[in-house]
Amino acid sequence: MSKHHTNQEVIQKMEHFCAYQERCHQEVIQKMRNMAMDSGNIDEIVVHLIQNNFLNEERFACSFARGKHRIKHWGNVRIVNELKVRNISQTNISIALKEIKSDEYFATFDALGERHWLSINEKNQLKKRKKFCDFMLRKGFESQLVYEKVKQLEND
Repeated sequence: MSKHHTNQEVIQKMEHFCAYQERCHQEVIQKMRNMAMDSGNIDEIVVHLIQNNFLNEERFACSFARGKHRIKHWGNVRIVNELKVRNISQTNISIALKEIKSDEYFATFDALGERHWLSINEKNQLKKRKKFCDFMLRKGFESQLVYEKVKQLEND
């Protein structure tokens, strides 16, 4: 059963939705589609949200990159891929990656790498190496960094 919403009701809901947490355009549009809004109204509301600064792709991308790196310990590769899935422009992705300072990035990478290496209970060195590399690559760290780190950890 679909309830018919007035534009004003939807605008209020979307303002609240965007104020609660940074959103990308795709999330907002999807939410309105789920409310059975027609595309003309959706476009109108998206323009309203952008003009009133409830919706800002650059701000979303920066917040997303900072959060995923600091909280989930994702690497640049995973962050870039996730932003691309959300249709964020290459310009905004580049700006977002600058939010993560390189010393912070490498500190997170080293800490996560060392913690994970010690947590792998695997006698077979090749299997241990594969588990480590798979994990770090899934987290989105650059393959060259991961392979250098695994060599360093094996030699320690």
